Amino acid sequence: MKTLTKAMICTVAMAGFASASAHAATLEQIKKSGTIRIAVANEIPYGYMTPAGKAKGAGPDVAKAIMKELGIKNIKWVTTNFSSLIPGLQADRFDMVAAEMAIRPDRCKQVLFSEPNSSYGEGLLVAKGNPKGIHAFSDFAKKPDLKVAIMAGADQLEMMQKLGVKDGNMVTIASNADAISTVATGRADAYAATSLTVGGLAKKGKKVETASDFKDPMIDGKAVRSWGGFTFASGNESLQKAVNTALAKYKKTPEWTKSLTGYGFTEADLKGSMERTTAQLCKSE
Repeated sequence: MKTLTKAMICTVAMAGFASASAHAATLEQIKKSGTIRIAVANEIPYGYMTPAGKAKGAGPDVAKAIMKELGIKNIKWVTTNFSSLIPGLQADRFDMVAAEMAIRPDRCKQVLFSEPNSSYGEGLLVAKGNPKGIHAFSDFAKKPDLKVAIMAGADQLEMMQKLGVKDGNMVTIASNADAISTVATGRADAYAATSLTVGGLAKKGKKVETASDFKDPMIDGKAVRSWGGFTFASGNESLQKAVNTALAKYKKTPEWTKSLTGYGFTEADLKGSMERTTAQLCKSE
């Protein structure tokens, strides 16, 4: 009995330790250590690592400016799949995400978001010449012979579901890097992603292109637009608030404008980023 009791106590203690170790580092702890861990999903132009090991994209560039404002000198960049970003925050594998992740109600229940840093629309990557004449997400609901590829964990899955696209018409891929070959080989007839992602992929593949005359998805009577922000573990309000303060200041500078437009964001995208608050986006249905 004593042995069993000791084992139970040990198990409880270990569970408590594991729980504590998963708690996100506070702003004070990060400043004390001088290092913050920031994750990206290798998605151009939102957040990615160059072959030389440098973090680039709308998220990382702005994050660097914010960390400088906060007095945090060292950034440890972490690369992971998009679908692993939220679990990674919850497991304390990094302190912050700079992937311009869309702020959505379901995600707001799992993590904290900064105020929007960007806004962006949707697009489709299709085979060269667009032989099947695909111009809208809704085409996959209307034509049961068409298949659309979607990255695991991406917003486009929910959009397709709301438009009535059946599971059998959707192909899940691990990352954007797989999109070109998936479409070029005919495994899927198109890849659904944001317009900026699609545009970047189209420049890399000779057998693919951006679908012309693309029609914005209409869901619940509204054209779809996403708002991207920085992401933090639940309970880490100290870091969230500090980033929000620095971000609000930085968005008033020409450097912020230059950074985002340099990655292909339009004036409409920049203006759109100012039109919604995170509180509004977290409550939206």
